[in-house]
Amino acid sequence: MTTRPPEVSAAEAAGLPVAGLTAHQVLTLTQCAGVSLDGSGQQVNLLITATSGGVGQYAVQLAKLGNTHVTATCGARNMDLVKSLGADEVLDYKTPDGAALKSPSGRKYDAVIQCALGIPWSAFEPNLSANGKAIDITPGPSAYVASALKKLTFFKKQLVLMTVT
Repeated sequence: MTTRPPEVSAAEAAGLPVAGLTAHQVLTLTQCAGVSLDGSGQQVNLLITATSGGVGQYAVQLAKLGNTHVTATCGARNMDLVKSLGADEVLDYKTPDGAALKSPSGRKYDAVIQCALGIPWSAFEPNLSANGKAIDITPGPSAYVASALKKLTFFKKQLVLMTVT
């Protein structure tokens, strides 16, 4: 236990464990990204959206403990921050390539951790590997419909919906 610094509000401090645990869950659960944080296992090509937010910042740092190549999205003003957290590639979401979520190195993603609101499945699908997963931690109604349709059609690429209860 430690004392909360005065420049951090009680609400901000209370949110830190939630963001960290959400990032840990979405990375390590087998039905999600399935990353081993000890560096073992096959390399995972990972995209994290809205990386400069709470979950995204933890997700980049935790992912780099595993055998991952991390591509991250954020706004132009946060690109240096996200690079300093360990992201291998950083996309400005306001540029055409960033909006298309295409890896600068041409890699297909094994998993996408969707931390941003309002990005549809259709934006992720062309950039996923054959058995890739998009894990949406902020699912809206259209995500539930898309997920159900993918399951009904036995589509190999998956849309996984995380709900915090």
